[in-house]
Amino acid sequence: MVRQSGKSVQGSAIGQLARRDNIHGVIHIAGHFLLMGLCAGFLALAEEPWSRGFWTLTLGGLLVFLFAPLHETIHKTAFRSMLLNRMVAHLCGFLIFLPPNYFRAFHMAHHRYTQLPGKDPELATPKPRSMREYLIYLTGLVYWKAQGRMLVLYALGLRRDRFVSAGKHGKVVREARVYLVLYLAILFASLYLESSWVLQYWILPLIVGQPFLRSFLLAEHTLCPEVSGMMENTRTTLCNPALRWLCWNMNHHVEHHAYPAVPFHGLPAAHLHMRDGITHLASGYLQVHRQVVASLR
Repeated sequence: MVRQSGKSVQGSAIGQLARRDNIHGVIHIAGHFLLMGLCAGFLALAEEPWSRGFWTLTLGGLLVFLFAPLHETIHKTAFRSMLLNRMVAHLCGFLIFLPPNYFRAFHMAHHRYTQLPGKDPELATPKPRSMREYLIYLTGLVYWKAQGRMLVLYALGLRRDRFVSAGKHGKVVREARVYLVLYLAILFASLYLESSWVLQYWILPLIVGQPFLRSFLLAEHTLCPEVSGMMENTRTTLCNPALRWLCWNMNHHVEHHAYPAVPFHGLPAAHLHMRDGITHLASGYLQVHRQVVASLR
């Protein structure tokens, strides 16, 4: 159990919250893809430049936040069915260029060594230290460069990361090769057919939507101390219901780190148990980014 301000979260309560099912995940992922389909439809019908820009940006925001169900499925908590977890993980991972087997290895190491320099792989990419680095980070350029390099080097068998065990390395390499071949096949098919569909409804929205996801992820640990205590090294950020839905409740990040076996739909209840013991509890993402910008200045 986690002790907090004289209270504790009892194992029986967390056990109830950690129960997995299929229905919550199926409804959530279906709603996510339904909204993307609607946005794509409105984008196809849009004629004015401002309208096309709006729907491209909206579709991009929904696309980049497929990171949330990917994250939930690599924890194997989105669904009770392991087959559903694997299928959705590969679908979302493919669409956002983040292979799930690699991401699982990376993310499990992040959970094990959160905010510990030299051990937490997230710290291998330094947080922004100036306004210039902050703005570049928000564009997603750092992400695209790192992901492209990772994918190509693993596909060529030229990369090894400490957090990818010897037993998992071959699986990560094969996954990278399959993904890279599929991406190249889509590229060549688009060129052969002289179609801009992939660019208009996938790549461009994914690029312009990156600032939304980068802004969200930057709030999770930035300005939190590099210590092992999960109640101190992670931030929970309160937000409106729409954003909570979009991020699959992952704004409750302290709760997730404390109890990674609790599915996304159990995190709000876990927050009620743990709220008094959370060191970094922000009232909104604007508040966090104001603090980040102030620290850079």
